[in-house]
Amino acid sequence: MHDPIALIGFDGDDTLWRSEDYYRAAQAEFETLLARYVPAGDLHTRLYAVEKRNLALFGYGAKGMTLSMLEAAYEISEGRIASADLHRIVELGKTLLRHPVELLPGIRAAVERIAREHEVVLITKGDLFHQEAKVRASGLADLFRRIEIVSEKDGAAYARVLREFDLPASRFVMIGNSLRSDIAPVLALGGWGVHMPYHVTWVHETEAEYDAGHARLRRVERPDELPDAIADIVLNAGYTPSAA
Repeated sequence: MHDPIALIGFDGDDTLWRSEDYYRAAQAEFETLLARYVPAGDLHTRLYAVEKRNLALFGYGAKGMTLSMLEAAYEISEGRIASADLHRIVELGKTLLRHPVELLPGIRAAVERIAREHEVVLITKGDLFHQEAKVRASGLADLFRRIEIVSEKDGAAYARVLREFDLPASRFVMIGNSLRSDIAPVLALGGWGVHMPYHVTWVHETEAEYDAGHARLRRVERPDELPDAIADIVLNAGYTPSAA
């Protein structure tokens, strides 16, 4: 009997390496800067509103956030923001693009252990150049059979990857911190998900419709728990109903 699970997907940002911490730091400095012009109150919400409406144009990642910060700064200050402060926002964006790639503790050992038993792929989204740089700097690239950098991680993106591997969704597991990008679309296709929350998550990535008690969903707190979660899925994959 063949292994019921043939392919394991890993997310990149905040699953393999730290990412959101740097975005939070940039946003905190942005809010401090804008507080010179307006009351600090809802700056977080107002920046997110600009980011969200720009996603279809700018995509995900540091460059899109930087452009949105510039637009939000102009809007929030009603055009009063100084050119020096706009320049500082550009520098914040460059800092995001240069941030070090710091692996989560234990993630290399977890990926290596899983890769000994299954084919593994990296499926990450964001700016192509930035994601390629992070993959190179991570030192993990050689562990993955394939590296997919996509503009959006939705059902269509996962379905395309599965078609190219000639696999049904029922034989695929996705591991990640984002409910919106890593868990909900894979469960909807009939695949399996392992949710490993990061200590901070961009609000956009928590906006997802899914069943927390879903039979094909597992949750772990640390990378060293991932191999056991995959082993449990393998044991149950042949017996869990495929319907969402």
